[in-house]
Amino acid sequence: MSEQSTYNYKVVRQFSIMTVVWGIVGMLVGVIIAAQLIWPDLNFGPWLTYGRLRPLHTNAVIFAFGGCALFATSYYAVQRTSHARLFSDGLAAFTFWGWQLIIVLAAVTLPLGITSGKEYAELEWPIDILITLVWVSYAIVFFGTIMKRKIPHIYVANWFFGAFILTVAVLHLVNSAAIPVSLTKSYSAYAGVQDAMIQWWYGHNAVGFFLTAGFLGIMYYFIPKQAGRPVYSYRLSVVHFWALIFTYMWAGPHHLHYTALPDWAQSIGMLFSLILLAPSWGGMINGMMTLSGAWHKLRDDPILKFLVTSLSFYGMSTFEGPMMSIKTVNALSHYTDWTIGHVHSGALGWVAMVSIGAIYYLIPRLFGRTEMHSVKLINVHFWISTIGVVLYISALWIAGVMQGLMWRAVNADGTLTYSFAEAVKATYPYHMVRLLGGSIFFIGMLIMAYNVWKTIAGQRAVDDAKIPAVTLAHA
Repeated sequence: MSEQSTYNYKVVRQFSIMTVVWGIVGMLVGVIIAAQLIWPDLNFGPWLTYGRLRPLHTNAVIFAFGGCALFATSYYAVQRTSHARLFSDGLAAFTFWGWQLIIVLAAVTLPLGITSGKEYAELEWPIDILITLVWVSYAIVFFGTIMKRKIPHIYVANWFFGAFILTVAVLHLVNSAAIPVSLTKSYSAYAGVQDAMIQWWYGHNAVGFFLTAGFLGIMYYFIPKQAGRPVYSYRLSVVHFWALIFTYMWAGPHHLHYTALPDWAQSIGMLFSLILLAPSWGGMINGMMTLSGAWHKLRDDPILKFLVTSLSFYGMSTFEGPMMSIKTVNALSHYTDWTIGHVHSGALGWVAMVSIGAIYYLIPRLFGRTEMHSVKLINVHFWISTIGVVLYISALWIAGVMQGLMWRAVNADGTLTYSFAEAVKATYPYHMVRLLGGSIFFIGMLIMAYNVWKTIAGQRAVDDAKIPAVTLAHA
């Protein structure tokens, strides 16, 4: 088959496999640091302390696991919906190997304490430059494929993938601006409250575009494909897109309530966070309603269970986020475990579950199989994951509200009712439940790895699938 008549599945396959590998690594580190909060003796210093491992966990889950899932699904979907091979096989291969190198460098430097200290942007300046090179190559491959498409229409999933790629590029370049003083140390180009503002403009939009827009691209391609139904409302999907990307950009200041940030900036963050509820739920409803006439498939299709349940968590998280941005609610929730519970309802319930569903969809198609080795094991994985997430987030919701109330409690004479140590002691049983929930979710990832291994063992990889000759058909 000539290059022009085939898709490039090799890079999709590579990223799909590494999604599973890095998912296990990232979640294992998460289980370890959850255990360290209960048993401080597990802090083996200085390289394996909580302070060193926590940024490794967030980077591994967001950028290694989540990033590989986004590369795999966007490269697959853009080819299938454009009826065109990836713009450049060489650049696509560079994005894979470059991204893996970035992850390995993060795994080495963060435990060594080489960090910029910025949330979700801890990696030092030489690695930031490599990230930029890989990301520019990713943009060239993705948009180059869009440019050479044989279908006049650009499917909505590609709008979300494209917005995620462009916005993350801008966020990374602006927030990572720094003055190097050595190979392993730099100082931010910004100072004081400006540095905090830019950091949380970056931080919240990393959530908004890396962890939301990109994964909505996955939702808009894989739910209709797995359900065998068209998107419920294409018009709503376009409204969802424009409303989401406009509104998300302004929500970052809600991370800085009751700080030195001017009140008007805090209020803008709160206002746009509340507005954000509408487009978020519009997308969630659109995904759910795509199953109209196909709800019966949920009984027998665990992949669809993953995809649809992830939408439920997306809807819940995007209600909870705007609610927590309200200043009076934030006064109770900020700095408590409630925030961590909220983050993980989105990270595990939404991001991880939609990624897992998409990878289960892709793996058989990339290795010439009609389905995964064991559909029963996918079902087991689904229930284990769901139970794990529910245990995790409900424990931290309770712990967080309790912490907030204990910190605010005052005696009649104005002295604090509880010491900080008493609040820490009270959260102990809930941290045990958090560890249990996280461990259960991690076990689900091991089950997935076994199922993937059994599916691909002895199979010939489908590197190049033939592009349909009739380009007006649906992808």
